[in-house]
Amino acid sequence: RLLLERREVAALEQALQGQREDLGQRLERLAQRRRRLAQREEQLQDLILKFNAFLEAVVARQERAQERADKARAQAAERDAEVSHLRQELTELLRCRERLAQRLRSLRSFGEYLRAVLARLGRFQDVPAMVAHFEELAGMRALLAQREEARQEQVAQGWERLRRNQEEAGSELLRTKDELRQLRARLEAARQDVLPQESLRAHSQSAATQKTLVLGQIKLAVLNLFQAATTRLKIPVNVALEDTEAQLDMVLLCMQDLTATCAELRPGQLGPCPPRLPVATSHGGARVALSQE
Repeated sequence: RLLLERREVAALEQALQGQREDLGQRLERLAQRRRRLAQREEQLQDLILKFNAFLEAVVARQERAQERADKARAQAAERDAEVSHLRQELTELLRCRERLAQRLRSLRSFGEYLRAVLARLGRFQDVPAMVAHFEELAGMRALLAQREEARQEQVAQGWERLRRNQEEAGSELLRTKDELRQLRARLEAARQDVLPQESLRAHSQSAATQKTLVLGQIKLAVLNLFQAATTRLKIPVNVALEDTEAQLDMVLLCMQDLTATCAELRPGQLGPCPPRLPVATSHGGARVALSQE
């Protein structure tokens, strides 16, 4: 029985070993398949990357081709527009050429006339020189006309300023006349107010004039007495002609001296005499010397 069990165990071990080997082989095959799948996946990734790069390159080429096509279409449109513009310019130039040809045909008679004038004048070398001379004259005429117009404008402005100045002067004259009338009215009113004062001042001036005349007469009388006394008595004096007070003092001294002299010569006939003054006296810085006769 033990042997039988051992045999069963050995058979089981052999079966288990076979299963193990089979499982190892299967695992090995599975690992190989995994490695092949990984390689294929890597290959697929490379293919996908290459395909994406190819697609990007294709898209870029398409975009560049589209851009080139757009540029070509734009250039073609520009060339078409330029061609159309050039055709229009050519048409205009042809029309202008036709007009110039017609004008040349119409001006041919003028050219003949200018050549005839050139031959008749004989002062110019050719027609362009003559035309340039007359164009210069025309320019000078236009300049003179412009200057004359400017001068006329200045004259008009001057007349306008004169008119405004006259109006302003008239207005100022009217205002001045009004002010003058007002001032005259004020002057008349002031004159009416000042008239009593003027009459009073005239009376005062008249009284002062009379007093001045009287004072002048007094001064003249004193001067005459002074000159008569000093001349008669031969008294050397140093008194100014305007110093009336000194002259009057001198006359009084002379009178006192004469009175004293008379009293000495005729003591019985004269009444009491005033006291005799000194022979020499001074007045206002002027020294007077009296001589006794």
